[in-house]
Amino acid sequence: MGIGIVGGGIAALHLALALQKEQIDAVVYTARGHGDLPDGPLLNTVVHHNPTIARDEFLGTDRWPADRYGYRRHFHRIGGSAPVEFTGVFRRPSSAVDHRLYLPALAETFLDRGGQIRTAAVGARDLSRLASQHELVVIASGRGPLSGLFDRRASLSPIHAPQRRICAGLYTGIDRRIEDGVGISLAPDVGELLEIPIITRHGRVTALLFENLPGAEAAALSDIRPTEDGGCRFARAVLDLLRDQHPMTFERVDESDFGLTDPRDLLQGGVIPAFREDYFEIEDGVFALALGDAHVVVDPIMGLGANIAAYSAGVVADCIIDSGGIFDELFCDQVARARAEVLIGASQWTNLMLQQHPRVSDVMRAAARKPMLANVFTDNFDHPERQWRILATDRRAERFIAAGPEPEPAPPAT
Repeated sequence: MGIGIVGGGIAALHLALALQKEQIDAVVYTARGHGDLPDGPLLNTVVHHNPTIARDEFLGTDRWPADRYGYRRHFHRIGGSAPVEFTGVFRRPSSAVDHRLYLPALAETFLDRGGQIRTAAVGARDLSRLASQHELVVIASGRGPLSGLFDRRASLSPIHAPQRRICAGLYTGIDRRIEDGVGISLAPDVGELLEIPIITRHGRVTALLFENLPGAEAAALSDIRPTEDGGCRFARAVLDLLRDQHPMTFERVDESDFGLTDPRDLLQGGVIPAFREDYFEIEDGVFALALGDAHVVVDPIMGLGANIAAYSAGVVADCIIDSGGIFDELFCDQVARARAEVLIGASQWTNLMLQQHPRVSDVMRAAARKPMLANVFTDNFDHPERQWRILATDRRAERFIAAGPEPEPAPPAT
């Protein structure tokens, strides 16, 4: 009977590929065929941090090797009346590949290795049928009604409305840095910008993810259609926002070549963060297990969503492999405990960033003074549970800030 996996994103496909590697039967159910994605609208502008890249290497799905397509730096900026900038270096590379390329590649690999993907919408009324066909049903579809079957955990889901007006797009006309990396610009009382070098069907271009506060003037960017006035109005609004709030990016813009790569390469909207229960019983001892966006939804402000989805898929795969074929409530509790620290850390850290909390500013300003702290802060994008241990309370942040400066290099040998 095997495992039924509902969803077609990174969580569903990583889980399916990991089970396939161990010769465990899994069927993927997705509402939309992966072959339709390349010509469709922009899905996201996600970055894959190194644990996700390592997972691809383990699964044999690393078509865009990080040593060729990746980067090792974050360029941070806090604006306002006393702006600061600093660079942090990762221990291992990250990368960004348009998921309209990446997801079809995963699906193709799964199918080539003998996997099954069934294109069909799955609703709540279909779960009884799936429970009769599978020993465990994993729901990894964050869109649609299925995720709502898992109750929100109130203590971890304090936000009930979008905290940012999001405008994500792919652009030409922004010069590459001497060293590739992601720019993270925080504009107090305005919002944030992530500048991402990303591999797409156009080649390597720049993704700009604007996260604008709903009450700020910049939020109007999400209401401008990319085709208005031949695209001129939208491009002008983006340039004005870059110039006024995000000069670290604006200084490399060639206005004569600047613009969206294609009207389809734009995503506008908002996200309501949520942390849901891990599982429920469908019927007769068959359980539904939440995965990916059906379990934890984070705002893309820190670029963690796809990464925690891939992490969670790896945990679920390991638990299934070690289960002895028993997928009862005890099994589901084991999964919940195994993945809790990383997922809670990512969710709590992201929600703190959405507050533009002074504690975050204090830590980042300390990182601007101490390269050692800058590198730790940056490398912790690979380890959100560690970042949360730094930022969770004022006392923890103060202890991090008080850490000694980077040791002086040893004198050269005589």
